[in-house]
Amino acid sequence: MNNQFEFSDQKEQPVISIRKTTNMAGLQQELGHAFMAVTQYLAELGETPAGPVFAAYHNMDMEHLDVEMGIPVSKPLSDRGEIKAGSIPAGKQVSTVHKGPYTQMEGVYNALTEWMSSNGHIPSGVVYEFYLNSPMEVSENELLTKIIFLVK
Repeated sequence: MNNQFEFSDQKEQPVISIRKTTNMAGLQQELGHAFMAVTQYLAELGETPAGPVFAAYHNMDMEHLDVEMGIPVSKPLSDRGEIKAGSIPAGKQVSTVHKGPYTQMEGVYNALTEWMSSNGHIPSGVVYEFYLNSPMEVSENELLTKIIFLVK
């Protein structure tokens, strides 16, 4: 595994998202529903995404995942039903990009957490995965996922 890790200080990023509790078996369906709903809402508003779709994991309990699924936007927008306006907070982040199947990301997570520990970065809770392309566009070996840990 040849991952490059990046430390950065980011500005607050407005988003719209749907937050659910699910398990690993239901995650794919929840992601599909949420990404379709937020993309459709943006189109209805005449807005364009300010970045790729993401999932924010508020815990790592695989049976009761607290996951927020959404898309960055250029400005704060209004809530509508289950779609909520929010933001990715400003602050320090550590990130890397994984190339390959989603099922092979565990090793990248382990390497990233080891690197953070060795470099004095303490995770602050939420982990983001930004999906830079999709299984409908490329083969699973070409999937690109940016993994971001918010750190103290």
